[in-house]
Amino acid sequence: MSSSVRRWLLGTVAVVLLGIGALALVVAARLPDDDEVAARIAAGFTERYGVELTVGGAHWSLWPVPVLALSELSTDQPRPITLRSLTVRLHLWPLLLHREISIDQIDLDGLVLPRASVRAFRDKGPRPQESERIVALPAPWTLAPVPVERVRWRDVTWIDRRDIALAYDGEVAFDADWRPRELRLERAGAASPVRLRLDREGSEDRWRTRIDAGGGTWNGVSRLEVLPEGRGLRVSAELDPHQVDIEALVQAFGRRSAVAGKVSGHTTLVAEAREAGALIRGLHTRTTFSVQPATLTRLDLAKAVTTAGISRGGTTALDELTGTLDTQGTEDGIVMRYTNLKARSGVLTASGNLRLFNRQMQGDIAVDLVDGVVGVPLKIGGSVAEPEVSMTGGALAGAAVGSAVLPGVGTAIGARVGQQVEKLLGGEAAKSPEAPRKKP
Repeated sequence: MSSSVRRWLLGTVAVVLLGIGALALVVAARLPDDDEVAARIAAGFTERYGVELTVGGAHWSLWPVPVLALSELSTDQPRPITLRSLTVRLHLWPLLLHREISIDQIDLDGLVLPRASVRAFRDKGPRPQESERIVALPAPWTLAPVPVERVRWRDVTWIDRRDIALAYDGEVAFDADWRPRELRLERAGAASPVRLRLDREGSEDRWRTRIDAGGGTWNGVSRLEVLPEGRGLRVSAELDPHQVDIEALVQAFGRRSAVAGKVSGHTTLVAEAREAGALIRGLHTRTTFSVQPATLTRLDLAKAVTTAGISRGGTTALDELTGTLDTQGTEDGIVMRYTNLKARSGVLTASGNLRLFNRQMQGDIAVDLVDGVVGVPLKIGGSVAEPEVSMTGGALAGAAVGSAVLPGVGTAIGARVGQQVEKLLGGEAAKSPEAPRKKP
C-alpha cells in the first residue's frame, strides 16, 4: 500500500465516522433543521475526539435519496485540519424498511491534513476488531454489512514536517469488514504521473497491486492479515520495480534525488500495528536494486580520491549501481539504510554503505581507480542537497606514508591501513553510520 494512503487515513476515518453518526441522528431526531444538524455534528466530534470542530454549513434531504452535505469544516488547533466540502449519500430503502444505515458514497473535496494536527488523533480511531462498533447508533438502528460502499476524494493535501504540501485524488470501494475491493490513488498535479491501483482477488485478503511511477512500473501483490488475540493488523507486499526513473519519481513528491537513472529490482514490505493509523510507524521495506546506467548527480568520486581531501559537488557517471535499501518507520521519520552498495564505471569501482535520516547522510565507501587495487577509504557526510566525501584523519596520514614508500598504489594501501589503525584506536572512522551520536 502506498505511503500516501495512510497519511490521510486518520482524517478520512474521522470524517466517515462523522457522516455515519450525523445521518443516524438526523433520522432519529425527527427532522431537525440544518443549523441543528451542524451543531450536533460539531458536538459529537468534540465528544469523541476531544478537539473542537467548526461546521460552516450543513444541508440535508431525504428525497429522492438521503443526502447530508457539509461545508467549511475546521478543527480548533494551532494549525487546523480543514475540509472544503463533504457529501454523504445513503441508500433509502434499507433506511426506511430495516432502519439500517447503508452509505452509498462519501465525497470529500479539499481536505488539508497538517502532520502535527493529525497526530492529535493518534490512537483515537477504532481498533481493527471494532468495525461493528465504529459508531454508537441508537436502538434499533444498525449498520449494514458494508456500512460504506465507496469513498471518493479530490485535492486531499498532506503537509509534512518540512512543510511540503502534496495533494492526492482517488477513490476506494469496500467489501464487508472494511476490506477494500478496489482502490485508486493518484498524486495530483505531478509532472510525472504516479498512480496506485489495488484490486482484490476474489474474497481473499490479497490485492493485485499496480503502481505507475517515473515512466515505469512497480507491480506485485499486497496482503492483509488480522492478527490473533487482538494484536492488530499485518500488511505485507511483494513488488517488482521495473525501469522507474528515480529523479521523476522523487520530484513528484517534492524532493530531489542524488542519483539519476532507471531502477529495477525487488521490494518486500511489512508493517504491523494495533490500529490502522499506526501502520506507517512500523513500516519496514527492503529493496534489492540495480540502476543501469546511473549518475551520482552531486558527487565526483574520482576527484575525491585524487585530491585526498573534502570534495563537494560534481557528478559521477556509472555503468551500474546495485545494492539493498532498507527503510524503517520511526516517530520522527523514515530511516533509510543502503548496504552492499557497489558501483562500477570505466574509470573506477566502489563499494560501501550509507545511512540517510532527515536528509542527512552518514556512510563510508571504498573507491578503486584501478579494479582490483585496495580501495581508497572515504567517508560520506553532509545533506542530500549538499553531500560531501572526504578521508578520515588516519586515512590521510596513512596515504601520505604509503605514497612516500610506494607512489601510486602505495597511496591506496596506506590510506586503508591508516583507516584500520584509526578504528583500532577508537578514532573517527570507528563510528558506524548506525551508531548513535553522543550528546555533548
